Amino acid sequence: MKRDLLLVLGILLSTASQLRPAGEICIVIWIGLMLGRETVRLGPQFTPALSRLVIFWLLFAVAQSIGTLAGFAIGDVHDQALFMHDVMAYPVLAVISILCVVGTDAGARLHRVAWFLVTVGSATLALQAIQAWGWVGIGSIDPWYWDRFRGWSENPNQLAILCAVLGLLSLHLADVAASAPARIAAIGGAVLPIYVGRLTKSDTFGLVLVAAGPIFIALKLRTWLLSHQPRLTVRLACAWIAVLALPLLLASAAPFAGSLAVEAQGFVGDMAKGDQQDTEKTAQIRLQAWRQAIDRGLESGMLGLGPGPHLPIPPWIRAGRQDSSGEPANLEHPKVNGTPNFEAHNTLLDIFTQGGLLAVLSLVWLVAATFLLTWRARLDGLTVLICGLTIFSIFHLIVRHPAFWFAIAICLVAAESRKASPAQRWS
Repeated sequence: MKRDLLLVLGILLSTASQLRPAGEICIVIWIGLMLGRETVRLGPQFTPALSRLVIFWLLFAVAQSIGTLAGFAIGDVHDQALFMHDVMAYPVLAVISILCVVGTDAGARLHRVAWFLVTVGSATLALQAIQAWGWVGIGSIDPWYWDRFRGWSENPNQLAILCAVLGLLSLHLADVAASAPARIAAIGGAVLPIYVGRLTKSDTFGLVLVAAGPIFIALKLRTWLLSHQPRLTVRLACAWIAVLALPLLLASAAPFAGSLAVEAQGFVGDMAKGDQQDTEKTAQIRLQAWRQAIDRGLESGMLGLGPGPHLPIPPWIRAGRQDSSGEPANLEHPKVNGTPNFEAHNTLLDIFTQGGLLAVLSLVWLVAATFLLTWRARLDGLTVLICGLTIFSIFHLIVRHPAFWFAIAICLVAAESRKASPAQRWS
């Protein structure tokens, strides 16, 4: 129980960069306790989940090492501090993900941790929201980045990723709940993550929020239709009615396509963090960074350049670092120090610049295998979680977040457990 709480606090506080090193301390203590447990047990037994993670991290380490050598060979200049940050971060993340899946009790343990994560996470989000409205003060923490809520994080997007994981984990817990009270409690656990996630004004969080509902409904319809029932149940009948009525609904909506498109555009605009000009400017910066990332990866012969960021800071961002009084804005990362230390804000492209094609293929293999496992096991909530993280990966580098690796771990282990025990909820 204590180990589980330490892992939960480590995951939650790892995004609270204004409170560092609180999260790192919790994770280090948890790692020490877990390593001690496995030492007493004379090492973990290899399971499919453990094997997949070990294979991935070995390939990833080889790719990063080759990238470092390639960068050294071509005389690449990089930010030494950020290089060392990733050099230390990746091994810790590897240990976290591997220790999450070890042991014959991994399924029950991760399910318990997920409940702790949702409940304790909601409590911490509530405390951050209370602080944001000025009801409670916590040291020198500034919960706002301009008009975007960031809580205890330095960047609103860090908090948005955590909120997405907590919200989608709540959906999974509701999906597999054994009783109505547990299902209601799990659904209630998604309220604060959704509320706080909207306060961050993260466009990607809004996109995940919009996509999660239809994806989950489609997956549940698939699960109900493929369930082997000896007789026609209400759920199975509703699923068939929905499938058969879909063409009629699409045909009836066709005459109103124009007005629906206008309403959809307005809805998407409401979900965005700024006006159309801000959105277009952000899109131009991202596209420019993505093109540079591709160029940098190709310059290295698709071998990568080693850990850390490898792109120059876009001119628009450098100009925006100074306000009218000449003082720096309230977010100064990365520092303008003459080295290319900007990220592409796309997981695959950032990994491409670091470890080349091998690193990209290893990550795609792991995520695709995890998705297929949850899909085949009909763990619809976890499948939506993988889809949500995939959407986030398009616009952010998420492999340095412990919450991402916990999500991968629980998906792999839960899919294995479902194979061993094929009984399913909500089906």
